[in-house]
Amino acid sequence: MAMATRSDLRNVAIVAHVDHGKTTLVDAMLRQTNSFGEHAHVDERAMDSNDLEREKGITILAKNTAVTYKGIHATEGPVTINVIDTPGHADFGGEVERGLSMVDGVVLLVDASEGPLPQTRFVLRKALEAKLPVILLVNKTDRPDARIDEVVEESHDLLLGLASDLSDDVPDLDIDALLDVPVVYASGRNGAASWNKPENGTLPDNDDLEPLFDAILKHVPAPSYDDEAPLQAWVTNLDASPFLGRIALLRVFSGKLVKGQTVAWVRHDGSHSNVRVTELLKTRALERYPAEEAHAGDIVAIAGIDDITIGETIADPDDVRPLPAITVDEPAISMTIGTNTSPIVGKVKGHKLTARLVKDRLDRELVGNVSLKVVDIGRPDAWEVQGRGELALAILVENMRREGFELTVGKPQVVVKQIDGKVHEPFEHLTVDTPEEYLGAITQLLAARKGRMEGMTNHGTGWVRMEFIVPSRGLIGFRTEFLTVTRGAGIANAISHGYEPWAGTITTRVNGSIVADRAGVATPFAMVALQERMSFFVEPTQEVYEGMIVGENSRADDLDVNITKEKQLTNMRQSTADNFERMTPSRRLTLEECLEFAREDECVEVTPEVVRIRKVELDQAARARRTSRLKRQDANV
Repeated sequence: MAMATRSDLRNVAIVAHVDHGKTTLVDAMLRQTNSFGEHAHVDERAMDSNDLEREKGITILAKNTAVTYKGIHATEGPVTINVIDTPGHADFGGEVERGLSMVDGVVLLVDASEGPLPQTRFVLRKALEAKLPVILLVNKTDRPDARIDEVVEESHDLLLGLASDLSDDVPDLDIDALLDVPVVYASGRNGAASWNKPENGTLPDNDDLEPLFDAILKHVPAPSYDDEAPLQAWVTNLDASPFLGRIALLRVFSGKLVKGQTVAWVRHDGSHSNVRVTELLKTRALERYPAEEAHAGDIVAIAGIDDITIGETIADPDDVRPLPAITVDEPAISMTIGTNTSPIVGKVKGHKLTARLVKDRLDRELVGNVSLKVVDIGRPDAWEVQGRGELALAILVENMRREGFELTVGKPQVVVKQIDGKVHEPFEHLTVDTPEEYLGAITQLLAARKGRMEGMTNHGTGWVRMEFIVPSRGLIGFRTEFLTVTRGAGIANAISHGYEPWAGTITTRVNGSIVADRAGVATPFAMVALQERMSFFVEPTQEVYEGMIVGENSRADDLDVNITKEKQLTNMRQSTADNFERMTPSRRLTLEECLEFAREDECVEVTPEVVRIRKVELDQAARARRTSRLKRQDANV
C-alpha cells in the first residue's frame, strides 16, 4: 500500500448562509481564471441555472464547476480546482451533505455585517463532522454596516462551540487547526480578496482573488489515494441528457476510470452487476466535455447506467469494495400531495391529471433528492411527502405546477416521534434580526407560537438579534406575519434544534375563511357589498365553486357567502350609479402564502394557471353537520 497525492487538483466546497454571496464569488473565480471564451455571454450568478433559483435568488441544488488556475501561486504548473456551490438553506440539507462528500476542504463564507447565522452553523457542522479543513472568508467588507472584527470573533466562537459539541461524535477532531483557521477578506461582487483586514465598509487592498486561490492551494489538501487500490467511485448527484440518458456525477476515490470500461455497479442492497461506461465527461467552467479517463480525486460524470441512484458505488469488477451510503438528517415536515379533486379540474387541455402521472413524478424526485420520503397513506390518489422543511416541499410543488400537473396539496404538518411513550415534535432554533422598535411585537408573536427566548444581543446599531427555540409547527405561516409586523425590515432564519415533547395547541391564524356557497362567477356587485367585512383572494369574473375559499374574514369564524350574486335588472331608473371604482383590490396569494394560510380542514388546489384554497369537504351542509358534531363532543368533554 503506497499513498500518493495529486498536486494538480483541489476539490473545495463553498458553504455559507443564504444570500451571503457564494454564487457571486464563484462567478468572480470563473472570470478571473479565464474560464469562458472571449465573446461568451455569461449571466450573473451563472451557477444558479434553475429558473426557481433565479427567481428566488437562492441556491437550491448543489452544483459543481471547475476552474484551471495558472496564477503566481501555481508553482508546480496549472491546478484544476473543482468548486462545489452548495445551498445555504437548511431545507436543502441533503444537497449540502452530498456536496461535502465530494471535497477535501471548505471555504466558509460569512457576511461582514450579518455574521454567522443558523444556516452557517448547519453547513459548518456538516463540514466539521466530515473532518474537512476550513478557510474563513469574510465577504462584503464594503457594506456600510460591516463589523469585520466582531464577525471574525463570532466565527471563531462558532467553530470552537461546534468543536466542543462534536467532541463525543468526532473524537479525533483537530482543535488546534480550528484555532488557526486562515482568514481572507473579500468582496465577491468586486472580485477582490486580501489577507489584510480592511477598514469597515471599505474594499480589500487588492483588486483580484489571488489571496483566495493562495489559501485554497495552501490549506485544502490535494486528493490522496492508495495507488495500488482498485477502482472506487461514489455517485453523489444525478443529471439527465436527451442524448445520453441518465448521467451520474461521481468522485473517484481510487483506481482509474476509462471510457468504455466494464465496471461493477454496487447497489444500496449490496448486490452488484457489471455495466459498461458508455461516456465519460469532465467539467470545464459551466460545460461538460468528453474525456478518455479519470483518476483518483477527479469529479466526473458518466453515462450508460439507466437506473443508478445517489449513494451507490462504481467499483472494479474483479475486486468489489463498496463505499458507505450517504446519510441525511430525518425529515421534519410533511404534506399530502394528490391529484386535483376540485369540480373544475382539467379546464385546460393537456395538463397532467392522473394518479399514475403524479406518482411517477414523485418517484422520479426521490431518485435525485435523498432528503425526501414518500409514504403510502392507503389512498390510490394521494401520498404523504416528507422533507426537511416547508420551503423544500413548496419548491417540489412549484416545480410540478410548472411541469403541467394539477394537484391537491394538504396543509404542512410536522413529523412526530414516540420517545419513551410520549409524543415528541421537531423544534427549530430561530434567529431574528430586527430594528429595536419591533422587539415587543416579535416577542408577542413568537410567544403565541410557543417560542421561548434563549438570548438577545443589541449591537448598538439600532438592531437587535434574538434567539428562540420554537416548535416547527409554530413557524408554519410565521414568515408572512413576521414581515408584516416588521414592515419588511426583519430577517428571520431557522435551523433544526431536534425533538422535544409536544408543546400543545398553537393557534397561528385568528381570522376565519370566506367560503363560496355555490358555483358560478364572482361578480363586482356581490364583492362591493361584502368587502367591508373581508378581504378577497379572487378577482371579479373569476370562476368559483362551492367550498372554495374566496377571502379572509375579519372575524374568527368561517363565513359562507354568495359571491356570484348579480344585480336585479328592472325597468326603473335609479338615482345612484354603481360605485365599482371604490372596490378594494384583491390579494394575490403565492403558493407559499396559500400553504401558510390553509387550516387543518382546508387544502390548496394547484394548477399551472392558478392556485386556489378550498375546504377539504366542499359541501356546505356536510361541513355544518361536522362542526355541530365537534361542538357537541367538546361540550361533553
